Amino acid sequence: MKHIDKIQAILPLGYLYLVVLGILKETVFFYQIGINILNYSSIMDILISPIATCLSNPLIFIAVISFFVFCYYLPTILYNYGHKSWIKKTFELKKNKNDLPDEEIKSYYNLVSFKFLAVGLLSFYLGIGLAEGYFTSNRIQNNKLHYDYRLYYNTGESEIVSVLESNSVYYFYVSKGEKTVKIAPIGGIRNIELIKNRMLDETK
Repeated sequence: MKHIDKIQAILPLGYLYLVVLGILKETVFFYQIGINILNYSSIMDILISPIATCLSNPLIFIAVISFFVFCYYLPTILYNYGHKSWIKKTFELKKNKNDLPDEEIKSYYNLVSFKFLAVGLLSFYLGIGLAEGYFTSNRIQNNKLHYDYRLYYNTGESEIVSVLESNSVYYFYVSKGEKTVKIAPIGGIRNIELIKNRMLDETK
């Protein structure tokens, strides 16, 4: 019961931390293409941003789940192999289980695991934001985007675009032949058509 109570107490703080990381990732990404994303995000977008990042790619999802599983078993690994020098250096262990009571050393290893998880997630989300923003900005400037969507506006007009991102309120895209990021409210778009496969067929 004590463990369940601890988990229940930690979960809200853990999710709050993930939300902050999600905001950080989105802010870093959009800043590099000249957009303050907080001005174009709803509360729902902010709350689901960390989950959306994890589910954006199967490899990312597998990597995140694997990292959580590793951190879950990390205290046990440290307890059994914390005496090895390379583990001490890797996790910067400052205490030995022979120097403290068993309960205290287990609590210490749990703390080390939480810190490792927190730093790892920070590096993960920040790294994705920096990398995606950098490469997207370069592709925009060098005109190397993939224009695989056609937007149909409520006015009846349409254009071929590269959709960079979207949330519950806006589409962020670049029109073919341009280097300026455009922002369109979802309510102003009648429909969006994936044309990549069709364009590939026409070139064959």
